[in-house]
Amino acid sequence: MTALPTRAPSALAPIRAFGRLADRLIPEDLIALVTRLGVAAIFWSSARTKVDGVLHITDGTYSLFREEYRLPLIPPDIAAHLATYSEHLFSILLVLGLFTRFAALALLGMTAVIEIFVYPDAWPTHLSWAAVLLYLIARGGGAWSLDRAARLD
Repeated sequence: MTALPTRAPSALAPIRAFGRLADRLIPEDLIALVTRLGVAAIFWSSARTKVDGVLHITDGTYSLFREEYRLPLIPPDIAAHLATYSEHLFSILLVLGLFTRFAALALLGMTAVIEIFVYPDAWPTHLSWAAVLLYLIARGGGAWSLDRAARLD
């Protein structure tokens, strides 16, 4: 009877072992939480630059929408209000993990508008936002979210 040949350890074995370890140590719910907080911080920071005080939109914001952003089909004053309130609302929803998929979809739509009509050369940044938002749309807010507590996902 001949012995079966033994395989030599693959050079890829450490990489595969690291992947298995990462799978065990990093739960998807942690990824969902960090993703929600990270993208919410981006849009929250943007929202806060548009207001003075609680939700008083600044003159500079109106000017920005009139002179630099120039969105088609939406008057600048309305666009300023929509963007400002949306960035605040959807950021808060993401932090809470409430209506996560809807909030992520809304911010993905906003990202698309920004990319297409405002800053088309900023596609690497917008693509990174889109990746995070697509994850949240596909997977939801995770175990540490109000969606899970309310069984909305």
